[in-house]
Amino acid sequence: MEEVLLVEDIPVEDASPKGAIITIWTLNRPNKLNALNNKIHEEIKKECIRVESDDNVRVVIIRGAPPPPVQESEKQKPSSFAAGADISEFEGKNSDDVRPFFEDNAWEAVWNLSKPTIAMVDGFALGGGTELALSCDIRFASEKSKFGQPEINLGLIPGGGGTQRLCRLLGYGKAMEIILSGNMIGTDEALKIGLVNAVCKSEELAEYTIYFAKEIAKKSPHTIKVAKRVIRASLDLPFTEGVLAERSEFVALFDTEDKEIGVKAFLERKDPLWRGE
Repeated sequence: MEEVLLVEDIPVEDASPKGAIITIWTLNRPNKLNALNNKIHEEIKKECIRVESDDNVRVVIIRGAPPPPVQESEKQKPSSFAAGADISEFEGKNSDDVRPFFEDNAWEAVWNLSKPTIAMVDGFALGGGTELALSCDIRFASEKSKFGQPEINLGLIPGGGGTQRLCRLLGYGKAMEIILSGNMIGTDEALKIGLVNAVCKSEELAEYTIYFAKEIAKKSPHTIKVAKRVIRASLDLPFTEGVLAERSEFVALFDTEDKEIGVKAFLERKDPLWRGE
């Protein structure tokens, strides 16, 4: 049976509390450019449940499997993070058929994780692939990557949160341009408009992403969760309420062990040994 999602847990030896890991999920349908089918969605949702219940998991990285080796006379497939949804699963379906799937999907499962998430994009991230990257907190891409929401060319619109997340991330006008045109954009444009956080060479992307993830993993896991929660609240709350929410969470951290550990370590010029509390 095809393993559509490969999972690898990488230990972070110098993080505290001990046992910290970074989990890497690889979308594994390289012959289909890692297109997101129903099975991948189910596997991602299962992994989200596992990650949320495992205190050792500090960061989640999502990437696409590299293209398979070519046989003689075959054409090399391009690199892909996820080249959209598996369109073959759309044919002949009506709204009653697809509604249950879209009401319980992997995009929202990833978005709702309390742990930091990073999309490691090397190649095409189109349609649902762009939406999966948008569901992550941070996006790093190789210089050969392409992004886009081409659903309009199928008589559809983005259905995995693309209209909402693009608008909040890039602004109304740029979201309109990307969604209504269906055109792809390269990494120069993606970096310029803030769709990705950083761009590097393809052969350096994994090292760059894992290094950054380890830096996050070395922070207090409790404080990281609080920081993500407060930043995420800014998307839903009016500004004044958001500032109040930040203040409340900031003050509450003064009652945690990790605040005392962090302050004492800073004053003594030592590395903090977090308790995660």
